[in-house]
Amino acid sequence: MIRIAVDAMGGDVGPAVTLPACLAFLDAHPDALLLLVGQPEVLAAHPLHARLQSHARCEIIGASEVVTMDDPLDVALRRKKNSSMRVAINQVKEGAAQVAVSAGNTGALMAIARYVLKTVEGIDRPAIASQLPNATGGATTVLDLGANVDCTEAHLLQFAVMGSALVAAIGDNPAPSVGLLNIGEEAIKGSEVIKKAGKLLRSASDSGDLNFYGNIEGNDIFKGTTDIVVCDGFVGNVALKASEGLASMIGAFIKAEFSRNIFTKMAAIVAYPVLTAFKKRVDHRRYNGAALLGLQGLVFKSHGSADAFAFERALNRAYDAARNNLLERVRERIAHAAPLLVAAQCAPLPGAAPAAFSISVDLPVSTTAH
Repeated sequence: MIRIAVDAMGGDVGPAVTLPACLAFLDAHPDALLLLVGQPEVLAAHPLHARLQSHARCEIIGASEVVTMDDPLDVALRRKKNSSMRVAINQVKEGAAQVAVSAGNTGALMAIARYVLKTVEGIDRPAIASQLPNATGGATTVLDLGANVDCTEAHLLQFAVMGSALVAAIGDNPAPSVGLLNIGEEAIKGSEVIKKAGKLLRSASDSGDLNFYGNIEGNDIFKGTTDIVVCDGFVGNVALKASEGLASMIGAFIKAEFSRNIFTKMAAIVAYPVLTAFKKRVDHRRYNGAALLGLQGLVFKSHGSADAFAFERALNRAYDAARNNLLERVRERIAHAAPLLVAAQCAPLPGAAPAAFSISVDLPVSTTAH
């Protein structure tokens, strides 16, 4: 039985999205059990509460507080110790659940998860990893998507190792290819950090720790040139928002073409099947659910404005990660790459803050980040 702790209060609308998604997920996964964490009085007011409360594979756990999207990190971490987000993560720490899922405040989720679960030995900074749709009909896993704005070359190596474990586990690909995002394919291009990272990744490839493709450019993310793309959180967040903007533009284009004159309407009707199929392919709801990698426990982040379909997709990704022993695979990859990781001991960038909680990203489903 795969046990998943769900922050039922998290996100822009909380139980109105999380509870329908949880019920649909339970119907589709007979080997899963959900621990729904939330304020009892709020959950009880939802029409689906009775069905979930009586469900054989659902348990409701009370929490007296909620981390809002606007809560500062110190409030979420130090003052709201009985929040639904923290109680859900505590289920993972205590072994009651194998993975936790929340659509709440991303910065708070990373801070609380890092504080409660701690990082895996050999990893300095956890990273946010998610998928972006590509032209092959699949998706490219990109990390980091916003947790670490300033990164050293050693951090990028760590991200590559963790991303490889993620894709190997969930994507059933034992040797996923890794690309280093740069301003050009040539090894001589890029900042000093990128050049040094390239050398480390090539060394890791030579030692069998990675399948390093080489430097790639931004358009390669959407071409599907590599299975994984590694970058710092600033660049990753920009790529994420650009991808979300594309999906929004396609939807707006389809709507606009149907509102013009009779000739454009006729043309739009002919093209409608192709346009809608493409829109579905780049629909970020299908790729909702980002892994917080590098922690001693599995945590997945849903976009704050996810609807029930998107939140269910996040539950699916968390389920796949737990079922495929993602945490153990990350540890195994890190242990195998330990000599390289130690040799590339992290040194803070000049002027960089030591903490990694300057998080501004929220994840797939096109909307404003929280």
